[in-house]
Amino acid sequence: MDQYWADAVFLHWRIDVRAVAAYMPPGVVPDEVDGSSWVGLIGFRMIGAGLGRGLPVPYFGSFTEINVRLYSRGPDGTRGVVFVTLDASRLAVVLAARAGGIPYVWSRCSPLAHGTGTQQEYGYAVERYRNQAGSRFAVRPDPEATAEDTLSLELTARFGLHSTLGGRTLYIPNTHTPWPLRPATLTEFDDGLLAAAGLRVEGPPESVLFSPGVQTQFGKPRVVPRP
Repeated sequence: MDQYWADAVFLHWRIDVRAVAAYMPPGVVPDEVDGSSWVGLIGFRMIGAGLGRGLPVPYFGSFTEINVRLYSRGPDGTRGVVFVTLDASRLAVVLAARAGGIPYVWSRCSPLAHGTGTQQEYGYAVERYRNQAGSRFAVRPDPEATAEDTLSLELTARFGLHSTLGGRTLYIPNTHTPWPLRPATLTEFDDGLLAAAGLRVEGPPESVLFSPGVQTQFGKPRVVPRP
């Protein structure tokens, strides 16, 4: 499945490894970066998703997504992400993904954009139906700087995900060029998604990043052997 992920906002907090171990699929353990586990709140615009290398699916292939994710390592050392929740505004996409074991939630999701030039801000707003939880956050990227430090790269350069389907743990590879990353300043933040997922953090995110986007492709899932 080909997809383009545009205007990605990455917010990351350190979190105790014991708090995330229960979210890992069988056979998978929490990965650690810079001496700790991390939880990410990520927003982006999905554009032109389609099956294989064919044409994008009209309407359903473009939507806003906000996800809460953790970082994982398989028994063979393969590093990935584990999605705790993914909020999206396309019901058909949500239903199809949930059937495949991916924990999507149908929500009102929309991008936020303010200002121009060096004052341009990017962000996202999500409101789950029945007022279950919501989030609103925005950042101002530094257009003159790039984020090339090890922490930024290891939190964003994840080329696959671990999930569970039918009692089996799967690894689904994802291929894309390196994210063009810019350090950013958090300008707006009011989040309830992390707490709704049972993940508690304190204070502002330690890592705040922005990327204009990358083209990606998911590959064929493979079963992760149990240790």
